[in-house]
Amino acid sequence: MKCSICKSSAAIYFRRNEGIALCADCLIWNLENKVRRTVSKYDMLKPADRIAVAISGGKDSLSLLKILSKLTAKFPRCELFAVMVDEGIRGYRDRILSDAKAFCEILGIPWAVVSFKELYGLALDEMLAARPGENPCSYCAVLRRKALNNAARVLKADKLALAHNLDDVVQTFLLNLMLGDPDRALRALSPVSPRAPGAVPRIKPLFRIPEKELALYAYLNGIPIPSSACPYGDRALRNDVRAALNLLELGHPGIKYSILRSAQSLASLAECPSGGGTGICRVCGGPSSGDICRACAIAEGNWRRDIAVGHPGAPRANPRSAQARSPPSAGAGP
Repeated sequence: MKCSICKSSAAIYFRRNEGIALCADCLIWNLENKVRRTVSKYDMLKPADRIAVAISGGKDSLSLLKILSKLTAKFPRCELFAVMVDEGIRGYRDRILSDAKAFCEILGIPWAVVSFKELYGLALDEMLAARPGENPCSYCAVLRRKALNNAARVLKADKLALAHNLDDVVQTFLLNLMLGDPDRALRALSPVSPRAPGAVPRIKPLFRIPEKELALYAYLNGIPIPSSACPYGDRALRNDVRAALNLLELGHPGIKYSILRSAQSLASLAECPSGGGTGICRVCGGPSSGDICRACAIAEGNWRRDIAVGHPGAPRANPRSAQARSPPSAGAGP
C-alpha cells in the first residue's frame, strides 16, 4: 500500500478513522503539522515566550519536547527548557530521568529537576509507607501538579506545556465523571488554561494526537521509550478506562475524537470555566478553589512541610541551563 500523501513511499500506518495510509516521513510531517495547527488555533505560544515543558521521561513528553524544539527553532527570543519531577520511586524514576536528561542534552535543551523529597520532605515511597492504605495515583497526581507549577513559577516560565494526548484527555474526562466531579471533568478538556493567581498557564499541544501515533512517532525518531511501567500504576482506575476506550476504538474508529467533540460541546453549553480555582492557597500561594490547595492539604495532614514557592526545594538545573540552547533542525514555527 502506498502513502496517501506522497503517493510514492510504502505506507507503514493506516489511520482508520480517516481512511488514509501514511509512510514514515509523511506520518512525522503530518503529526508535527497537526501540533503546529493546534498551537496556532488556540494561540498557545508567543514568539518571546519562556516555555517549561513537563517531562516525565515517557514517549509522549519527550516527543512533545522534540516537536516544540522544532516549532520554536525559528524564534530566537523563545526559550525552551524541560522540567522533571523526581517523585522518589526507587528503581524506576531514577533510570527514566537519566534517559530524559540525556535526550535533553542531545537536543541542546536545558533541564531542571524538582523532587518530592526536597519539596515535601518525603519521597513518594516514604509517603506511601507511612500511609499504606492511600491511593498512590491520587497522591502522586496532586503532588506532581503542584511540583510542576512551583518549578515553572520559580524558573519564571510564561507557559507550562503538558504532553496530554487525545487518549489522556478523554480518559481524564470519563474518570472525573465516574468519580462524581463533573466540573473537573469539563475543565480537563481545555487545551489552554486561563491565567489565574499563582498558576502558570498550562497548554496541551498534543491534545488531538492519539497515543498510538505518538508511540510510532517516538519510535521513528529514536526517542527513548521506557521498558518498565510505574510500579504503582497497576492500581489505577485509569487502566480500566484506557482498556475500555481502546476496545471501543478498535470496533468504532474515531470514537475517541467523537467523545472529545461531544464533551467540548457539553462544556460550552454548561459555560464551564476552563481553569481551576481562582483563589490563593494560604499555605503556598498557589492556585486553589478553597482556603488550602489539595497538595497542601495532603502535606499538612501527613507530613507538615512548608512548600511555599521559593523555599529550598526549588528546582535543580543542569550546569548548562543558563546557556542558550543550540538550535535543533529547522522546522515550522508556531
